Amino acid sequence: MSEADGAQMVSAGLVVIGDEVLSGRTKDKNIGHIAERLTEIGIDLREVRIVPDVEEDIVAAVNALRHRFTYVFTTGGIGPTHDDITADSIAKAFGVSIDIDPRARAMLLEYIAEKDLNDARLRMARIPAGASLVVNAVSKAPGFRIGNVIVMAGVPRIMQAMLEAVLPELDKGRPMLSQTVLADAKEGDIAAPLAEIAKRHPDTIIGSYPFRDEDGRFKTHLVVRAREQALVGAVADEVREMVQGVQKLLGS
Repeated sequence: MSEADGAQMVSAGLVVIGDEVLSGRTKDKNIGHIAERLTEIGIDLREVRIVPDVEEDIVAAVNALRHRFTYVFTTGGIGPTHDDITADSIAKAFGVSIDIDPRARAMLLEYIAEKDLNDARLRMARIPAGASLVVNAVSKAPGFRIGNVIVMAGVPRIMQAMLEAVLPELDKGRPMLSQTVLADAKEGDIAAPLAEIAKRHPDTIIGSYPFRDEDGRFKTHLVVRAREQALVGAVADEVREMVQGVQKLLGS
């Protein structure tokens, strides 16, 4: 909720972990999905950091964000290979021990035969002390939650399953509402009057997104966001009136 509503805003940070993302080998597909799902339930994603598979970088990012936001999500680095060091890094960030968790091991055995549960696969059952598990309905190897930090896999399908498992447990705010106004004008043509509208309505967020239509004409989507439906509607009407005036001047 917004401060204007007399309630604390529910916020989140996200740490994307993996050398493969930074190198461009893997194209991240999780940020947009997480942002969209959190927005739907009134949690504002305020910051995203992408860090390599380096313990000190993971620890620094998690510790920085967990003291600033209601929740911190991490993706990546909880698989069976040597460079999957997220769980160890989170344990270090919280100053707790880490070991094979019997609950996590039992979950792995639902998917992997015991004879195939080698040391590498058992790495996925190592959980920091005091953490609760995040269910993985796809491949069973769980994520975990410790304090306000929620640790999830990097594989999009698995991450999405983990996210859906944990969302019902989280505090929620009022969802951000939006209306979009189409301007048959270039972004530069409407920038000045749009800035004046934004200045008059500090409780709204107004975004400007230029594009070309199928005929190659420059146009702009103007998106008004706020948590009050009446406010969104009123400001969108003001933006729409401004756009009509600009288009009339331009002869559009």
